[in-house]
Amino acid sequence: MHYLLVYQLAADYLERRPQYRNAHLQLAWDASARGELVLGGTAGDPIEGSLLLFRGEGPQVAERFAQADPYVQHGLVLSWRVLPWTTVVGETAAQPLRGV
Repeated sequence: MHYLLVYQLAADYLERRPQYRNAHLQLAWDASARGELVLGGTAGDPIEGSLLLFRGEGPQVAERFAQADPYVQHGLVLSWRVLPWTTVVGETAAQPLRGV
């Protein structure tokens, strides 16, 4: 199953990000190496938030990431939520469906 971790970012996110970025990226690449984090990054121009796509048996994989993330711990993320995402099209879709 796939899960989207959605971050609402603080207004001063870009100014404060540099001091926590290396730790955040290390956490993200470690999660990617374990096969949990599929993709992640900011969304919008200007930036409106961040989206991270996780793969796992339950939402806990994304929840654990958010709880350990320095951006969350230091207030760069105002709020976060995890949404189950039923993926049906694409090579890595969790529940592939094809028309008849």
